[in-house]
Amino acid sequence: MKRIAVIGGGITGITTAYTLAKRGLDVTVYEKHRYAAMETSFANGGQLSASNAEVWNNWQTVVKGIKWMSRRDAPLLVNPKPSWHKLSWFAEFIAAIPQYEKNTTETARLAIAARDHLFAWAQEEGIDFDLKKQGILHIYRDKAGFDHAAKVSRLLSAGGLERRSVTPEEMKAIEPTLAGSYYGGFFTESDSTGDIHKFTNGLADAIQRLGVKTCYGHTVTELSADENSAWVTVHDGEEQSRDTFDGVVICAGVGSRALASKLGDRVNIYPVKGYSITVELDDEASQKAAPTVSLLDDATKIVTSRLGDGRFRVAGTAEFSGYNRDIKDDRIRPLTRWVEQCFPGVCTRRVVPWAGLRPMLPNMMPRVGQGRLPTVFYNTGHGHLGWTLSAITAEMLADAVDRSS
Repeated sequence: MKRIAVIGGGITGITTAYTLAKRGLDVTVYEKHRYAAMETSFANGGQLSASNAEVWNNWQTVVKGIKWMSRRDAPLLVNPKPSWHKLSWFAEFIAAIPQYEKNTTETARLAIAARDHLFAWAQEEGIDFDLKKQGILHIYRDKAGFDHAAKVSRLLSAGGLERRSVTPEEMKAIEPTLAGSYYGGFFTESDSTGDIHKFTNGLADAIQRLGVKTCYGHTVTELSADENSAWVTVHDGEEQSRDTFDGVVICAGVGSRALASKLGDRVNIYPVKGYSITVELDDEASQKAAPTVSLLDDATKIVTSRLGDGRFRVAGTAEFSGYNRDIKDDRIRPLTRWVEQCFPGVCTRRVVPWAGLRPMLPNMMPRVGQGRLPTVFYNTGHGHLGWTLSAITAEMLADAVDRSS
């Protein structure tokens, strides 16, 4: 039986281990934390959103990034301090602008394909992850934003996604709790939301039942490979050990770039920090005042998910400031303020802040498949759509491993 090591225990690592185990491979997962899904897969926006498949590679994003540099609460914040990593990433980001339309359409296609797999796995393994299939409503306050969304809709449609424009009156009917004045919106009925942390942990239990060896609390200290084998050296906090495999899959999020360099591959992932708050809906009035339909406010780049009766997740912003994981108050405050403006009946007395680093490649597309060597594979670089794309990229990765046999 072919032995495969999977490095990373977030959503991509656990889904990858699941697909490989289902195909009869002997899989070992290495994760530096004591549990699965403790970093970027811990408290994201919750959206399974094909409607958010638009890649960021356009001049509009570049102009906004420059304009917002001096605003500490800007939706997109770029730390002006230069580094070769950041400069190379942005150079490649700009170089990918001609692929904007093609990549947006392809991402939508992948997101749609991912749904069936993810829902089937959850049903088969009995995973409760606060799934809500009530669609996602994109909201726009002005004509310019709405008109841009109409152009994006045509690209999404080419990828197979149906979403429709809605008037302010229709928006109110879709989500009656939403306050404020809006030009219009777009509604995608087929999109959904769920708790990524609960899902990943449910699937982590499933892979153990399938015979996957899970090595939590194991940090990879060395990694090497040749045409026939891969070697993984780890430290469990007390001692170091080394094992040999027929192949290794890198699913290490923002750590993938450093691991890839050990294997002779260039995977130019940059850590793009995102923030979220979980509003605890402790009273009945707040539960009634919070939305049940998921929202995406394009102007502020804020997304929302209702997780069960008692939690309201609000996430957003993109910050280019290296591997800094600090939770900054001036980045959290706009999220709380947004809730108070759009849902004034929700009590924000108890709000749990969080920040995570999204692993983004310059062209905004995930790296899935074989590396330079036939024993090395990648499933990483999903950016802001790791939750949305995870199921299909895990299947694609398993196909790549099968082809290499």
